[in-house]
Amino acid sequence: IDKAEDPEKMLKQVILDMENQLIQVKTQVAIAIADEHLLTKKQKENEAKISEWMRKAELAVDKSDDALARAALERADSCRQITHALDEQLVDQKTQVESLRGAYRKLEDKLTEARAKCDLLIAEHRRSRAVRKAAEAGMAIRSDQHSATFDRMRRKVHHGEAMSAATAELAAETVDERFDLMERDERINQLLEDLKARRSAGS
Repeated sequence: IDKAEDPEKMLKQVILDMENQLIQVKTQVAIAIADEHLLTKKQKENEAKISEWMRKAELAVDKSDDALARAALERADSCRQITHALDEQLVDQKTQVESLRGAYRKLEDKLTEARAKCDLLIAEHRRSRAVRKAAEAGMAIRSDQHSATFDRMRRKVHHGEAMSAATAELAAETVDERFDLMERDERINQLLEDLKARRSAGS
Protein backbone atom coordinates (compact mmCIF):
# COMPACT_ATOMS: atom_id res chain seq x y z
CA ILE A 1 0.00 0.00 0.00
CA ASP A 2 1.32 3.43 -0.89
CA LYS A 3 2.65 5.43 2.07
CA ALA A 4 0.31 8.30 1.20
CA GLU A 5 -2.68 5.98 1.56
CA ASP A 6 -4.22 5.27 4.95
CA PRO A 7 -4.92 1.50 5.14
CA GLU A 8 -7.53 1.93 7.87
CA LYS A 9 -9.48 4.51 5.86
CA MET A 10 -9.27 2.36 2.72
CA LEU A 11 -10.52 -0.75 4.53
CA LYS A 12 -13.35 1.16 6.19
CA GLN A 13 -14.30 2.61 2.80
CA VAL A 14 -14.48 -0.92 1.34
CA ILE A 15 -16.82 -1.95 4.16
CA LEU A 16 -18.91 1.19 3.64
CA ASP A 17 -19.20 0.45 -0.10
CA MET A 18 -20.29 -3.13 0.65
CA GLU A 19 -22.86 -1.89 3.17
CA ASN A 20 -24.28 0.53 0.59
CA GLN A 21 -24.41 -2.28 -1.97
CA LEU A 22 -26.20 -4.49 0.56
CA ILE A 23 -28.77 -1.75 1.16
CA GLN A 24 -29.35 -1.45 -2.59
CA VAL A 25 -29.83 -5.21 -2.99
CA LYS A 26 -32.15 -5.26 0.03
CA THR A 27 -34.19 -2.51 -1.59
CA GLN A 28 -34.37 -4.52 -4.82
CA VAL A 29 -35.52 -7.58 -2.86
CA ALA A 30 -38.25 -5.52 -1.19
CA ILE A 31 -39.40 -4.16 -4.57
CA ALA A 32 -39.42 -7.65 -6.11
CA ILE A 33 -41.46 -9.04 -3.19
CA ALA A 34 -43.90 -6.13 -3.49
CA ASP A 35 -44.28 -6.85 -7.23
CA GLU A 36 -44.87 -10.52 -6.45
CA HIS A 37 -47.62 -9.61 -4.00
CA LEU A 38 -49.14 -7.26 -6.58
CA LEU A 39 -49.17 -9.99 -9.23
CA THR A 40 -50.72 -12.43 -6.76
CA LYS A 41 -53.40 -9.88 -5.95
CA LYS A 42 -54.15 -9.28 -9.65
CA GLN A 43 -54.28 -13.02 -10.23
CA LYS A 44 -56.86 -13.49 -7.47
CA GLU A 45 -58.89 -10.54 -8.74
CA ASN A 46 -58.84 -11.99 -12.26
CA GLU A 47 -59.88 -15.42 -11.02
CA ALA A 48 -62.76 -13.74 -9.22
CA LYS A 49 -63.75 -12.05 -12.49
CA ILE A 50 -63.70 -15.41 -14.28
CA SER A 51 -66.03 -16.84 -11.65
CA GLU A 52 -68.28 -13.79 -11.93
CA TRP A 53 -68.51 -13.94 -15.75
CA MET A 54 -69.18 -17.68 -15.63
CA ARG A 55 -71.99 -17.04 -13.13
CA LYS A 56 -73.44 -14.42 -15.48
CA ALA A 57 -73.14 -16.78 -18.45
CA GLU A 58 -75.05 -19.45 -16.52
CA LEU A 59 -77.68 -16.88 -15.60
CA ALA A 60 -78.05 -15.87 -19.27
CA VAL A 61 -78.41 -19.52 -20.29
CA ASP A 62 -81.08 -19.96 -17.64
CA LYS A 63 -82.86 -16.97 -19.19
CA SER A 64 -82.42 -18.51 -22.66
CA ASP A 65 -80.35 -15.49 -23.72
CA ASP A 66 -77.66 -17.19 -25.76
CA ALA A 67 -76.21 -13.94 -27.07
CA LEU A 68 -75.71 -12.58 -23.57
CA ALA A 69 -74.37 -15.93 -22.39
CA ARG A 70 -71.90 -15.93 -25.29
CA ALA A 71 -70.72 -12.41 -24.42
CA ALA A 72 -70.21 -13.44 -20.78
CA LEU A 73 -68.24 -16.53 -21.85
CA GLU A 74 -66.04 -14.37 -24.09
CA ARG A 75 -65.28 -12.10 -21.12
CA ALA A 76 -64.52 -15.14 -18.97
CA ASP A 77 -62.21 -16.51 -21.66
CA SER A 78 -60.35 -13.18 -21.87
CA CYS A 79 -59.90 -13.26 -18.11
CA ARG A 80 -58.54 -16.83 -18.35
CA GLN A 81 -55.93 -15.68 -20.88
CA ILE A 82 -54.95 -12.84 -18.56
CA THR A 83 -54.74 -15.31 -15.69
CA HIS A 84 -52.46 -17.56 -17.75
CA ALA A 85 -50.17 -14.59 -18.50
CA LEU A 86 -50.21 -13.60 -14.82
CA ASP A 87 -49.30 -17.17 -13.84
CA GLU A 88 -46.22 -17.00 -16.06
CA GLN A 89 -45.27 -13.56 -14.71
CA LEU A 90 -45.76 -14.77 -11.16
CA VAL A 91 -43.45 -17.75 -11.73
CA ASP A 92 -40.80 -15.46 -13.19
CA GLN A 93 -41.26 -12.98 -10.36
CA LYS A 94 -40.89 -15.67 -7.69
CA THR A 95 -37.70 -16.84 -9.40
CA GLN A 96 -36.39 -13.28 -9.40
CA VAL A 97 -37.28 -12.84 -5.72
CA GLU A 98 -35.44 -16.03 -4.75
CA SER A 99 -32.45 -15.00 -6.86
CA LEU A 100 -32.31 -11.57 -5.22
CA ARG A 101 -32.74 -13.11 -1.78
CA GLY A 102 -29.86 -15.48 -2.51
CA ALA A 103 -27.69 -12.60 -3.70
CA TYR A 104 -28.60 -10.64 -0.58
CA ARG A 105 -27.67 -13.53 1.72
CA LYS A 106 -24.34 -14.07 -0.07
CA LEU A 107 -23.51 -10.38 0.08
CA GLU A 108 -24.50 -10.30 3.75
CA ASP A 109 -22.16 -13.25 4.44
CA LYS A 110 -19.37 -11.56 2.50
CA LEU A 111 -19.92 -8.35 4.46
CA THR A 112 -19.70 -10.23 7.77
CA GLU A 113 -16.51 -11.93 6.60
CA ALA A 114 -15.10 -8.64 5.29
CA ARG A 115 -15.80 -6.90 8.60
CA ALA A 116 -13.90 -9.62 10.47
CA LYS A 117 -10.98 -9.43 8.03
CA CYS A 118 -11.04 -5.64 8.23
CA ASP A 119 -10.79 -5.71 12.03
CA LEU A 120 -7.87 -8.16 11.82
CA LEU A 121 -6.05 -6.12 9.17
CA ILE A 122 -6.54 -2.87 11.08
CA ALA A 123 -5.22 -4.49 14.27
CA GLU A 124 -2.27 -5.93 12.31
CA HIS A 125 -1.59 -2.55 10.72
CA ARG A 126 -1.61 -0.82 14.10
CA ARG A 127 0.77 -3.42 15.55
CA SER A 128 3.05 -3.08 12.53
CA ARG A 129 3.02 0.71 12.85
CA ALA A 130 3.84 0.49 16.56
CA VAL A 131 6.70 -1.95 15.90
CA ARG A 132 8.02 0.27 13.09
CA LYS A 133 7.96 3.36 15.31
CA ALA A 134 9.75 1.46 18.08
CA ALA A 135 12.35 0.24 15.58
CA GLU A 136 12.81 3.75 14.20
CA ALA A 137 13.27 5.06 17.73
CA GLY A 138 15.85 2.35 18.39
CA MET A 139 17.66 3.15 15.16
CA ALA A 140 17.67 6.82 16.07
CA ILE A 141 19.26 6.01 19.42
CA ARG A 142 21.86 3.81 17.74
CA SER A 143 22.46 6.18 14.83
CA ASP A 144 25.98 7.36 13.92
CA GLN A 145 24.96 10.93 14.62
CA HIS A 146 24.17 10.17 18.25
CA SER A 147 27.22 7.95 18.58
CA ALA A 148 29.39 10.74 17.20
CA THR A 149 27.83 13.17 19.69
CA PHE A 150 28.54 10.81 22.58
CA ASP A 151 32.12 10.30 21.36
CA ARG A 152 32.64 14.05 21.07
CA MET A 153 31.27 14.64 24.57
CA ARG A 154 33.44 11.83 25.94
CA ARG A 155 36.53 13.38 24.37
CA LYS A 156 35.62 16.77 25.85
CA VAL A 157 35.16 15.23 29.29
CA HIS A 158 38.48 13.39 29.02
CA HIS A 159 40.17 16.56 27.81
CA GLY A 160 38.68 18.50 30.72
CA GLU A 161 39.90 15.87 33.15
CA ALA A 162 43.37 16.00 31.61
CA MET A 163 43.43 19.81 31.83
CA SER A 164 42.36 19.69 35.47
CA ALA A 165 45.06 17.15 36.25
CA ALA A 166 47.68 19.23 34.44
CA THR A 167 46.62 22.39 36.24
CA ALA A 168 46.77 20.63 39.59
CA GLU A 169 50.17 19.21 38.72
CA LEU A 170 51.49 22.64 37.72
CA ALA A 171 50.12 24.14 40.91
CA ALA A 172 51.83 21.44 42.93
CA GLU A 173 55.12 22.08 41.12
CA THR A 174 54.88 25.81 41.91
CA VAL A 175 54.39 25.11 45.62
CA ASP A 176 57.32 22.68 45.66
CA GLU A 177 59.53 25.23 43.96
CA ARG A 178 58.62 27.86 46.56
CA PHE A 179 59.51 25.50 49.38
CA ASP A 180 62.78 24.61 47.64
CA LEU A 181 63.67 28.30 47.31
CA MET A 182 62.80 28.89 50.95
CA GLU A 183 65.03 26.03 52.09
CA ARG A 184 67.83 27.24 49.78
CA ASP A 185 67.59 30.75 51.24
CA GLU A 186 67.80 29.32 54.74
CA ARG A 187 70.90 27.30 53.79
CA ILE A 188 72.53 30.33 52.22
CA ASN A 189 71.73 32.44 55.27
CA GLN A 190 73.14 29.77 57.55
CA LEU A 191 76.28 29.49 55.46
CA LEU A 192 76.63 33.26 55.56
CA GLU A 193 76.27 33.33 59.33
CA ASP A 194 78.82 30.53 59.70
CA LEU A 195 81.23 32.35 57.43
CA LYS A 196 80.86 35.58 59.39
CA ALA A 197 81.40 33.73 62.64
CA ARG A 198 84.56 32.11 61.36
CA ARG A 199 85.86 35.40 60.05
CA SER A 200 85.20 37.10 63.36
CA ALA A 201 86.99 34.35 65.28
CA GLY A 202 90.02 34.52 62.98
CA SER A 203 90.50 38.21 63.37
